[in-house]
Amino acid sequence: MLSLYLLAAIIGVGAILYLEHRSYLRKKAEKEPEETAEQSAQPEENEEECCGMHITCERDSLLAAVSEKIEYYDDEELDRHAGRSPESYSEAETEEFRDILLTMQPADIAGWARSLQLRNIALPQEVRDELIMIVAEARSATTRNA
Repeated sequence: MLSLYLLAAIIGVGAILYLEHRSYLRKKAEKEPEETAEQSAQPEENEEECCGMHITCERDSLLAAVSEKIEYYDDEELDRHAGRSPESYSEAETEEFRDILLTMQPADIAGWARSLQLRNIALPQEVRDELIMIVAEARSATTRNA
């Protein structure tokens, strides 16, 4: 019998809290349209810096050329490949790309890929796959260490 009284009391308190919460949300919603209109007119000034933990982060993005500045990584000789398709590379040229990739610091690889993209240099498919694997491993290591 006591457990029924306790259950009824818990349900009663829960119903009161629920009604109070709904009332609070209703009052808040009446005030928000004015604030939302003011906030949408002004862009947010304190946007966060790139933390390296998001796919669209400028530092790690390989799919979109976020930065328009071309940075060279002692690889000016690759400019002769600008405009070529990934399938047109010889084995020696593919090895040239692979050697540069494997001798780079892991932190520079994403920037190098972005630099190649801005310079209109397509990586050979095998090297591109290796690059994506290296960046994915670096991201997962960053996530584990965070």
